[in-house]
Amino acid sequence: MADNSAHVPLETGVSDPKHAARATRSAGRKMRSLLLDAASPLFRERGLSGTAITDIAAAADAFPSQITYYFRTKEALFVECACRDLLYLARATEQAALKARTPQDYTHALAATVTASDSIAFFAEALTLTRRRQDLAPLVERTIERLHSEGARAYAGQVARHGWRSLRAPDESSRRFWAVAIGVILEGYAMGRSPEALCAEMLRVLGEQAKSTGDSARLRLVDERDASTTSDEEG
Repeated sequence: MADNSAHVPLETGVSDPKHAARATRSAGRKMRSLLLDAASPLFRERGLSGTAITDIAAAADAFPSQITYYFRTKEALFVECACRDLLYLARATEQAALKARTPQDYTHALAATVTASDSIAFFAEALTLTRRRQDLAPLVERTIERLHSEGARAYAGQVARHGWRSLRAPDESSRRFWAVAIGVILEGYAMGRSPEALCAEMLRVLGEQAKSTGDSARLRLVDERDASTTSDEEG
């Protein structure tokens, strides 16, 4: 098996400490990424208990000691894989919804993308694991906050771009979307529902997220302070 350690070339017989440090960090990031790439499909297929560190090392063409060096434990690697995959899914949902021209098409694109993946179910296993391993909870917390902040940014951008009238503030819409997605998908997995059925249920629960004004009217967001007057304004 090839040695994955970084070797820094010498110039005029003297090494550059800053160059060496950069090369070491770059090699470390690359190895961590390789280990995550190898571990994720194994964890999805076999689960935490069914996946051995030696299996992950073999899939990554690495040494088992490198897993413990970068992640300390198999559980920590599992949680990081699940968190990374969830953020990848969030990015994919944003990309899938970019072509939407109406609020309904936008919500449908998001729901269809989310329910076609098993990333949320994978992440739910990580959530359950952190209940017993509180040392892993900070990573999950950071992932959820990033999920919500990036979701709010993407939603606000689409509303502003198309001149839609949002029925909720972006942060509230993002948090609501992902809470509904997690609940619907976990319930659906337990009942053996198809991705299409999960998507339909998500759309039913989410309801209308925004209204198309049909013009380039300035964005107006409804927050908690004036949400109670929304129905009067729309009437």
